[in-house]
Amino acid sequence: MAEEIDVRTLAALTETEEPFILDVRRPEEYVEAHVPGARLVPLDELPARLQELPSERPLVVICASGGRSLQAADWLAAHGREAVSVAGGTRAWAEVGLPVHRGSGCCSG
Repeated sequence: MAEEIDVRTLAALTETEEPFILDVRRPEEYVEAHVPGARLVPLDELPARLQELPSERPLVVICASGGRSLQAADWLAAHGREAVSVAGGTRAWAEVGLPVHRGSGCCSG
């Protein structure tokens, strides 16, 4: 099973590194609210879009509450990629008062 990190760890990572934040929710969920800088690649599109993910940056996978992101991180690990899942997902991120972006923004798939 993939490693999980909490939202405060992700927030700290964004200040010291440039993790690739992979949001695996559906487009309508992403538009509603997403972590700043997150790139949308819906879970069901992940196999076809694996080549779009950078290999030189840490992959941090997020969804609404942590279930799909854990599934995606496990799938990525099985395909030779290092990835961690964000426990609690975007909901936990917003609940602790961290900023969210709304709309498709710059990073939608």
